[in-house]
Amino acid sequence: MALSVSQQAKYWGIGMAVTVFLLWLLGGILLPFITGMAIAYFLDPTADRLEAMGFSRIWATVTITVVALFVCTLLVIILIPQLVQQTAALATAAPEYIQQLQTFLAGKFPSLMDENSAVRQGIESFVEGFKGRAGEFASAILASAFSIVDALIFIVVAPVVAFYMLLDWDRMVATVDSWLPRDHLETIRGLARDVDGVLAGFVRGQLTVCAILGTFYAIALMAVGLQFGLIVGLVAGLLTFIPYVGSVIGGVLAIGLALFQFWGTPEWIIVVAVIFVVGQMVEGNVLTPKLVGGSVGLHPVWLMFALSAFGTLMGFTGMLVAVPVAACLGVFFRFGISQYLDGRLYTGLIGKRVDSQDDDVILTKESDTNG
Repeated sequence: MALSVSQQAKYWGIGMAVTVFLLWLLGGILLPFITGMAIAYFLDPTADRLEAMGFSRIWATVTITVVALFVCTLLVIILIPQLVQQTAALATAAPEYIQQLQTFLAGKFPSLMDENSAVRQGIESFVEGFKGRAGEFASAILASAFSIVDALIFIVVAPVVAFYMLLDWDRMVATVDSWLPRDHLETIRGLARDVDGVLAGFVRGQLTVCAILGTFYAIALMAVGLQFGLIVGLVAGLLTFIPYVGSVIGGVLAIGLALFQFWGTPEWIIVVAVIFVVGQMVEGNVLTPKLVGGSVGLHPVWLMFALSAFGTLMGFTGMLVAVPVAACLGVFFRFGISQYLDGRLYTGLIGKRVDSQDDDVILTKESDTNG
């Protein structure tokens, strides 16, 4: 006996609520597994290409894993020490930069830096609160995501999960497909194709854009001798996920630091600004059209809301899954809107009468033709 629509909706709603609750309950534990799954999904097209070249799935997976481990090892050896050093140095130098800004404002705009000025009181309050805590601030930034034990578990578990999921990805997709309810098979498959298109085009493509831009900004800023160029470049690259935010925040940070460092040589300040202009031109005209293409993106407001909401509910794990989940919800929302626009709830009785009149006209024309 087939289930009614209301019964199906009830059971699917209960299943979704239980899934969300388990994700919230196990948020911290799931981090290495979600990361491994994301890595496997990101690398699956590469494995498919290697298979097309004649590799077996196991050898394609092994090849990708060896290359990825080699690249990650190089990054850990070269990048992490520099990142830690620059983060600590930036935390230490921040009060000095603020004092220099205060001195500059006092000389150029005396009224702003009056003793009773809100600007001066705010700067002094910030400096006093920051002094003596630079080391604590840097440590908090570096240790906020993981404890030492969690980091070790993450480093060991995530690559193992990624390896096995990449190895069995096609088989897992086929298995999940066999579990789909037969009454809604084509609808669910269509939604799955749309979700995959959004994730592949927007999330996977945008991640690649972020990595390329972050690398470009970091190398270019370090090449011109900007202090903390590595941090600024990586921040700008990561925030590229949110349109315009990455370039604006990265550009403001870089130009602000350049003003302090290159005040006597303004040409270098211009060079720093040009780096971000070039980065935005390359992103808009080359990277995004090639890697992201015409896939449906996410509105910046919706993206920031998703990051805030999932980060509050699930911590770092929530921020990791926020963008993919937001992209999937966008697909489901658009599907729901299309169903609503085609349904009786939207068209009402007027739509029903119009459809009936159209059917009567068609039947009349057919009868006249047959007559």
